[in-house]
Amino acid sequence: MRKYSLPIRVYIEDTDAGGIVYYANYLKFMERARTECLRACGIELDVWQHQHRRLFVVRHVSVDFKQPARFNEQVLVSANIMTINPASIELEQAVTRDDKLLCNAKVGLACVDADTLRPTRIPVTIKEALACEH
Repeated sequence: MRKYSLPIRVYIEDTDAGGIVYYANYLKFMERARTECLRACGIELDVWQHQHRRLFVVRHVSVDFKQPARFNEQVLVSANIMTINPASIELEQAVTRDDKLLCNAKVGLACVDADTLRPTRIPVTIKEALACEH
């Protein structure tokens, strides 16, 4: 559906003692790509939270690690919105280097009320913004 890619340089702080990206940092890279994907659609998460009293929270993540990324490499992190449901979004994400797949993930985001943290519908204005093309 909607596709977005973010280039990220691997810094020393992203790596373990062996100079390869620490596995949990791939999730941080993916979070950045999701945030920038939303921003490219005109959704600023802090403004959205204040105006609509809604948050996106990660409901599930399934990650498959294929190859490591190393210090000082540039990787490309994608965030592809696959499905927009009434109260959730499903994405496929990947980290690649020179068109080689390093890891991929399926990510589910739930829309919750900012005050109660209970699941709630995604506002129509946000669904319309998510339909943008990058």
